[in-house]
Formats: sequence, structure tokens, C-alpha cells
Amino acid sequence: MNVRLVPLLAALLPCVAVHATYLVAAGHGLVDWCFPYLDSCTSISATGRTPPASLLFRAIELPFAGLLLVLWPLTVAWLRSLMPTLRNSTARAVLVAGTIGAIALIVYTTFLGTGESFYAFMRRFGIYFYFLGVTLAQLFTSLALRRIAKANAEMRLSGISTAMLSFCLAPFALGLLNLLQKTVLPYETADPLENSIEWIAAAMLQFWFIALYVAWRRTDFSLVVTSRSIQQ
Repeated sequence: MNVRLVPLLAALLPCVAVHATYLVAAGHGLVDWCFPYLDSCTSISATGRTPPASLLFRAIELPFAGLLLVLWPLTVAWLRSLMPTLRNSTARAVLVAGTIGAIALIVYTTFLGTGESFYAFMRRFGIYFYFLGVTLAQLFTSLALRRIAKANAEMRLSGISTAMLSFCLAPFALGLLNLLQKTVLPYETADPLENSIEWIAAAMLQFWFIALYVAWRRTDFSLVVTSRSIQQ
């Protein structure tokens, strides 16, 4: 079974979700028209907070979160196929971090724009749990692939793992930059700038999934389903 489309869908679904939601929200006057990656006019959350944009946001982000719950076990299976001696601690780290990120996204998206008191908590911290969980899962996967590439002298896999490391470390660097700018800049400047950092960090996460798709293609990863015959 060809499962290589899973990381490609994981890259494309959020990209479609946030950009289509932004266009709908801006078209209905819910947010300003701008180039959010540079102009800092709105956050990703703000684009999907109010109908009709929120309906589109949930319709795409919730399936994406479910897709992540499938992707991380497949990623561990892929790493084990490349290195049967893969440490159990590495496998658990990928699964736990990735699952936390996916569940945080489900809860955050479900409560987005509602008046529930729990939403206030998720609005402030939920998206950070998503970013942290997914980024850590990406980091553990990238490091494992780098070890596999070096052990087998696979130069092309080594290049892909380097790109993956760059993509997943970028959100950490941007997070530190965000903390720094919020410390030294006035609120009127720091708060909008945080929006641009959020958009760029989200894009880095999606680029990582594209690199994972390339790695799966490079290694001809596929899923084999077998069963014992019950016919007499």
C-alpha cells in the first residue's frame, strides 16, 4: 500500500486551511487585507475565529489533526524499516510528542471562537502545545534519520535529514526571537510582530512534511498488509 501521500497531505492541508480561511475572513471584513507573513496584520487564530471562516478552518484542520495521529506511527514504522535496531526511546519520543501535538490541535480547533472558559486557556497555550509537540516529533525523526544516513553512507538521505533539521529547528529559533522581541520592544510593536513569527513558524512545519515525503519516496517506503487465509 502506497502511504507516501500521507506526509504530502500533512503538508498541504494546513497550508490550504490557513490561506483559504484568511481569504474568506478578509473577504468578509473580519481581518485586514495584507501579506500576513510580513505585515503582521493578523494571527492565524484570528482568521478562523468567526463564521464563515471558522467553519472552513475546522473542516480542514480537524482532518489534518487526525492525519497526524496516523502519520507518526507510520513514521516510526518507516524508521524501523531503515534501522531495525532503532531505540525504543526514540520511537516513544516521536509517538508521544506527535500525539500531544495532534491532540492539542484537535482541542484548540474545537474550542476556537467559542465562549467556553476552557477556550481562554487553549487560545493562550493550546497552539503552543501543538507547535511544541509536532516540532519535537519532527526533531526526533530528523535526528534518527541523520544517524541512519551516516551509518549507511547515504548522501542523499543525509541531505534530506539536514533540510528536515533546518525546518524543525527554525520554529525553536523563531520562538526565542519572539520571546526576545516581546522583552525589548513595546507591546504595540511586539504583539503584531508575533503574528508574523507565527505564520513563518507554521510554514516551516509544513516544509518539514514535504521533506518527509521526499525521504519516503527516496526509500520506496510502502505499507504491506497481510492476513492468514481462513479458507480450508
